[in-house]
Amino acid sequence: MTTSTAPTTAPQPRTGGPRALLGSVGAQNLSLIGALAVVVALFGSLNPNFLGWDNVQVIAEAATIAGLLAVVQTVVIICGGLDISVGSQAGLASVVSAMVFTSAGSSAPAGIGAALAVGAAVGLLNGAVIIYGRVNPTIATLAGLAAYKGVAQLVSDGRAQGFVLNDPVFVFLSRGKIAGLPTMVWILILAAAAVHVLLKYTDIGRNVYAIGGNDTAARLAGINLNKYLIAAYALSGVVAALAGVLLTARTGSGQPVSGSEGLELQSITAAALGGCALKGGKGGIGGTLLAVALLGALQNGLTVQGINTFWQNVAQGTLLIAAVVIQQRQSRERAVGLPA
Repeated sequence: MTTSTAPTTAPQPRTGGPRALLGSVGAQNLSLIGALAVVVALFGSLNPNFLGWDNVQVIAEAATIAGLLAVVQTVVIICGGLDISVGSQAGLASVVSAMVFTSAGSSAPAGIGAALAVGAAVGLLNGAVIIYGRVNPTIATLAGLAAYKGVAQLVSDGRAQGFVLNDPVFVFLSRGKIAGLPTMVWILILAAAAVHVLLKYTDIGRNVYAIGGNDTAARLAGINLNKYLIAAYALSGVVAALAGVLLTARTGSGQPVSGSEGLELQSITAAALGGCALKGGKGGIGGTLLAVALLGALQNGLTVQGINTFWQNVAQGTLLIAAVVIQQRQSRERAVGLPA
């Protein structure tokens, strides 16, 4: 007589607890959440108004323009590139939006449309120089940083242009609210959500990660690298132009330099802090937005405490260096000039 034994199964690993949380959120994001909590607690204890809803909205509005640029910078970096010219593109688009608005009989759609068209054009130009000119992305966009700033200053004679705060469209962009949140914040949320879905849930996004992770393998897999890189820089130009339009709405006029100066550093810092590997192939919108919130809270807290604004640049530079050092240590790459 034979007896049958029930098949045994290996015990399943527990899915709850800290490890599950770490896996779902990510160590990088958890560290950003922790840093943000420390910053909020510190400045909240120094100034109770820091935690007020009014100040939270101020932080969110101030971070919107840099946030938009950080979102699209994330895409470019994941794709293996870099765009140092986004701040100058925003300044050029700001000037164009205000000047066309004025010359077209106070037509906000004309001004906004012209700005977005200019953004797409300079983004395509960046991509073409990099792909067909075989120029390193850092060098190409560094040249764009100078060139687009110069064009903005030339067409505006170096002065703020136009006045848009009498127009209901620009007023809604700068001061309007939807469901209690400023319109500018909603624009950032929608743009970030759209890019997140594109990267995480579409073949386009998977190809972007593949190109940044290993461009040779991506080419052998049949992915058209040139098309994707040019599209990434075109997207960067359009979103930078959108940021320029919001800059015009917020300041009330087209700003060739003021307001856009340093935005490229902020966008790169936020992307790197958010987990983007500067060599490409790694990163996400969630981490970038957390980094934008951290930088915005830090900047606002320093301002509220009356600390010299020059220290904000020091803080941004320090955070960027820290993010890159952590990436290098985690990747275990050989340090330049040192033995392995």
